[in-house]
Amino acid sequence: MVDRDKDWEFHLRSLSATARDSNFSADPASDPNLLPSVRKLYALCKSEESEDLVARVYPQINKIFQRLVASVSQSRTSNGLLFLAILQFFLDFGEIVLHDADPSLRTFFRSCLSREFADPVVAKATLDFLNWNKKKILTSFPTLLPQFFPLLLKLIAWNGEKLEKSFLKVFPGLISPGSFLPLFPSVVDLPILVVALEKVERSSGPLIGSSIASIQKSTAPEMLLALMDEAYTGSTIGDGGGDSESEDSNAIDVADPVFFDLLKDENDGLAERHWTSPGIAAALQAAINTPQSDRLKQALNMAPRVLDMYFAITLRDVNNSLICALLPLIMTRNATIFPDKIFSYEVRKRLLEFMLAAFQRSPDFIALLKKPIMDRLAEAYDSTAKVSCLPPAALGNVEQLFLY
Repeated sequence: MVDRDKDWEFHLRSLSATARDSNFSADPASDPNLLPSVRKLYALCKSEESEDLVARVYPQINKIFQRLVASVSQSRTSNGLLFLAILQFFLDFGEIVLHDADPSLRTFFRSCLSREFADPVVAKATLDFLNWNKKKILTSFPTLLPQFFPLLLKLIAWNGEKLEKSFLKVFPGLISPGSFLPLFPSVVDLPILVVALEKVERSSGPLIGSSIASIQKSTAPEMLLALMDEAYTGSTIGDGGGDSESEDSNAIDVADPVFFDLLKDENDGLAERHWTSPGIAAALQAAINTPQSDRLKQALNMAPRVLDMYFAITLRDVNNSLICALLPLIMTRNATIFPDKIFSYEVRKRLLEFMLAAFQRSPDFIALLKKPIMDRLAEAYDSTAKVSCLPPAALGNVEQLFLY
């Protein structure tokens, strides 16, 4: 008991000292003793089940959290693990100290994870945290994960298959009425997301510690233009020299919706993805003409498996009105898929299998969607290239839709 009390007082003093120490005010996570102290105090509060102990610890932990938030943009130290340790305290003891964890969780996603999703340690710890607290998060904060699904897709796109199992456990929580439709093209475009992230890294340096979303808020449009031009084409604005036609063909509009839509952190609804834009065309062409990175290969493998889970959840849990709205999106996206032969085959096979299952379950959809069905069939038969990419029985399966 005496040793426990000494341990308790030591870590509480350490926390209090860091909260007061001006040397750590600009970067609290740089104190190597802080994270162990937070974890130890959390464990003691958990084991002792004492509201008095929780009440004594909370003010200091809350001060540390506020300092973290204030300093995260200037911090040179990874803050992710410390954020997660504090959030665990808030989730488990929030009712005792009357702390609403929802704003704190959203602050973590916006301020920390947006900068550290590319850090493999933080990425793994984040997924572990979400899985450990999945029931509480889905019950108490049901809109959290659907709001930040683009950021979580960036996390898995960058960190790859080693985190796939953990991500798939979290994935059902990303689906809600507001995220269901926007999530579909984002999953299909996982390889494109990897291409965009890799190009940003090559043009602006490591992704860890910098928020890509902040590009949208840049007060220097010419710098943003240069970054986007280099990210998409591999060249800078000045590379065109005196050839004005070359400059015009390489320049990317600062408002290019594809770039911002791919790299956003939060769900802002279903955005049209302009596949004919110069940026996306250049990115796709570069992806075709250069050897695939290991990260891109992993994304090409993962996306069909994530799509499998998306469709399984859709058929099990989603209402008919949303499924009916999804089907035209699927028909449209069948023609715009990342140009890898195996990937295109696997994705198109899943799209057609899902459409067939949806129409078999709800034949009324055929009358409602007759025009988009006929339009897509006409396009498929007019294009031998597209037909050759379909699974052997695909067209026969599509024709079965009209037998109901």
